[in-house]
Amino acid sequence: MPLVIVRNDITAMKVDAIVNAANESLLGGGGVDGAIHRAAGPDLLKECRTLGGCKTGQAKITKGYRLPAKFVIHTVGPVWRGGGRGEQELLISAYRTSLELALAHGCGTVAFPLISSGVYGYPKDQALKVAVDTIGDFLLIHDMTVYLVIFDRAAYTIGGKLFADIAAYIDDRYAETHTDSREEQCRRAMTFGAPSAPPELWAPSPCTAPATLDEALGRLDESFSQMLLRKIDEAGLTDAQCYKKANIDRKLFSKIRSDAHYKPSKPTAMAFAVALELPLEEAREMLEKAGFAFSHASKFDIIVEYFIARQNYNIFEINEALFAFDQSLLGG
Repeated sequence: MPLVIVRNDITAMKVDAIVNAANESLLGGGGVDGAIHRAAGPDLLKECRTLGGCKTGQAKITKGYRLPAKFVIHTVGPVWRGGGRGEQELLISAYRTSLELALAHGCGTVAFPLISSGVYGYPKDQALKVAVDTIGDFLLIHDMTVYLVIFDRAAYTIGGKLFADIAAYIDDRYAETHTDSREEQCRRAMTFGAPSAPPELWAPSPCTAPATLDEALGRLDESFSQMLLRKIDEAGLTDAQCYKKANIDRKLFSKIRSDAHYKPSKPTAMAFAVALELPLEEAREMLEKAGFAFSHASKFDIIVEYFIARQNYNIFEINEALFAFDQSLLGG
């Protein structure tokens, strides 16, 4: 996926470049900055001494030395002073200049920490939104895989109100599936297309059974790939616009386009439904083409449903919420 939120130690990331949340001196410090200098060894500090520091919102690049990464991109995020002193613009600039520097040096994979969210005091939910929005905008134009590295899940949070709203939405629907009678589950499955009812309660198909195997095979419905390509054309999107909005790698999209019977994973199928901004019923249909369905027995499904029902098709925001609830992310 072009943008992936992971829980890891950034100094262990095997990528072309890692980003260091540095101070203006570039001579090391605490937190992520100190950890990167320790892992890279003393030669990193020697090179940093030659750079003449770095202004807030800007970035400079060095070798990675003992790190698995080839480069270290040092950027200076703003200190939080209440939000009225240009902090957001400076934080956006820190991400953007780092990405542009990575692109200029031919980096295909880059790992970021959550800049300014430590001792610089930037509220974590706001820092995360700036990171996701800025990186997401960049990836709509450029081909690159970016990892947003969260060291400690306990230090990670989406907005409190959004988290509470999603949690309540999950509780309402997750509880329904686990407390209703089997007959009620069946009724809901018939209404919404979710496979929560046991097979013995499914209604018989009104279709006449085919007389031969050849006749049965002749009734093949439109495949997932065929529906996807049709919907892309109907939406007036280019292939690149669609797979970037879906947070899907170009190579994976090429496989789907070249194989009419390609079977995607559920997160991939859901990602395309989001990228195409399909209403809930059409999203369910696209999922069915891939052999899946929305189920209120799955928190992953309920969270995606929550966003689609509210016509919020920002895949990066959806992935923030999925990560916060420890679910798989949308994309390939």
